[in-house]
Amino acid sequence: MSTFSGISTALSSLIAQRQALDVSGQNVANANTPGYTRQRADMSAVQGSSVPTLWSTTPAAGNGVRVDTITRMGDVFLDARVRSETSASSYQAAHADTLGRLESQLREPSDTGLASSLQTYWADWQDVANAPGDTAARMVLIGDAQSLVSQISSGYRGVETQWSQLRTETSTLVTDVNSTAQAIADLNAQIRSVTVSGGNANELVDRRSQLVTTLSGLVGATGRERADGTMDVMVAGNPLVTGDRADALEVQGSWTMAGGLGEPPATLDQVRLVWASNGTAANLEGGRVAANLDDLAPAGALGGAIQTWNAVATNLANSVNALHGAGQTLQDPPTTGVDFFSVAAGVPAALGLSVAVTDPKDVAAANPASGALDGSWADAIAQLADDPTGPDTQWRSFAVDVGVRTRAAEQRATVLEASRASAENLQLSATSVDLDEESVNMLAYQRAYEGAARVLTALDEMLDTLINRTGVVGR
Repeated sequence: MSTFSGISTALSSLIAQRQALDVSGQNVANANTPGYTRQRADMSAVQGSSVPTLWSTTPAAGNGVRVDTITRMGDVFLDARVRSETSASSYQAAHADTLGRLESQLREPSDTGLASSLQTYWADWQDVANAPGDTAARMVLIGDAQSLVSQISSGYRGVETQWSQLRTETSTLVTDVNSTAQAIADLNAQIRSVTVSGGNANELVDRRSQLVTTLSGLVGATGRERADGTMDVMVAGNPLVTGDRADALEVQGSWTMAGGLGEPPATLDQVRLVWASNGTAANLEGGRVAANLDDLAPAGALGGAIQTWNAVATNLANSVNALHGAGQTLQDPPTTGVDFFSVAAGVPAALGLSVAVTDPKDVAAANPASGALDGSWADAIAQLADDPTGPDTQWRSFAVDVGVRTRAAEQRATVLEASRASAENLQLSATSVDLDEESVNMLAYQRAYEGAARVLTALDEMLDTLINRTGVVGR
C-alpha cells in the first residue's frame, strides 16, 4: 500500500463526514417546514484493491468511505394510508357541512320555523270556528296564510341558493384540481431531469407528495411511483397525471338548480364530472368534489329538501282545498266550491303556491246544511294539524330526518378526521426532524471529521520525516 494512499483515505472521510454534516444541517434548517421529510446520508466503505500487482506483497486496507446516496426517509405505505384517510375524511366533512347548512336553514325547532307557522295557521282556523261571524278572525287567517306561503317559498329559495353556491364551489375545486395536477406533472419532469443527472431531488419529491395529498382530499387521488422518479396520480383507477403529462377534469351540467334537479319548467341536466379530453364520466371514490356532486344530484341532500318543500306545499293546498271547497262562505248569497289555496302550473309547487282567498267573506267555515254562521267546517280544517298524513307530519318527519342525518354525518366526520390525524401522526413520526437526534448525529460527524483531520496531520508528519530527514544522518 502506498504511503500516499492514506491521504486519499483520510480525505474521503473528510468529504463524507462534511456531506453528512450538510445533510444534518439541512434537516435542522427545515425542522419547522411543512411537508419536509428528513434525509439521511448513507455511507459505505470503499474496498481495497483485490487485484494483485507487481508491488503488492501484503494485504491492504480499504480505500476509505463514500456517501452513496442521500435518502429521503419517507414511507410509501404511510403516505398511501394518509391519502386514503384524507380522501374519506374530506368526503364526509363536505357532506356534513352541506347537511349542517341545510339544517340551519330549517330553523327547527324554533318560533320562526315552518312547524310554528303551520300551528299558527291551524289555530287561526280554530279561531274562525269559534267566531264564524268575526271578520277580523278571518282577516288574520288570510294574513297568516300568506305569511305561511311566503315562508314555504323562502325555504325553497334558500335551498336553491345553497345549491347554486355548492355548484360554484365544485367548479372552483375542479379548477384547483387541474392546476394541482399540472403542477405535479411539472415536478415530475424536474425530478426526472435531476435524477438522471445524478442530483438530489428530495425537496422536489416533498413538494410533490404534498400536492398529491391535496388531490386526495379533493378527488380521492392515489399515487404510484415509477422507477425513473416520477409519480402517476390515479383517480378511481384512471390516470390524472402520467409522467410529465396531466389530463384535465371538467364539470358539466346546469348552473341552475331547476336544471340540475329537473324542476319544472326546466329539463334535467344533472351536474357531473367528466374527463375534458373525451367527455367520459369520471367516477370519484372520495374527496370533497365527490361529496359535492352527490349532494347536487336529484337524489342528494338538497334534492330531497326541494322535494319536501314541494310536497308540503302540495299537501297543504290539497288537504285544505278538499275541505274548504265543500264548505259554505259568508257571502250573500252563500257559495261553495271555493279553493283556499291555488298552485300555479308549470312551476315548482313551493313557488306556485298562493292564497286564492282575498275577501274574508270567501272563507268557507260553515257546513252548508247548518247555516252561514256555523263553524264546523273551519273546525274540521283546524283538525288537519293532527292528520297523520297532513303537511305537519310530513314536515316534522323531514326535519327530524335532516337532524338525525346531520348528527350522524358530523359524528362520522369526527371519527374519520381522528383516523386521518392518527395516520398523519404516524407519517410524521417517521418523516419529521428530531432535533435531539440531529444534534447527536452532528456531534458524531464532527468527531469523525476531526479524527480524519488528525490522520492527515499524522501522515503529514510521517511524509515530512521521510522526505526531508531520511538520509541526512551523519552529514
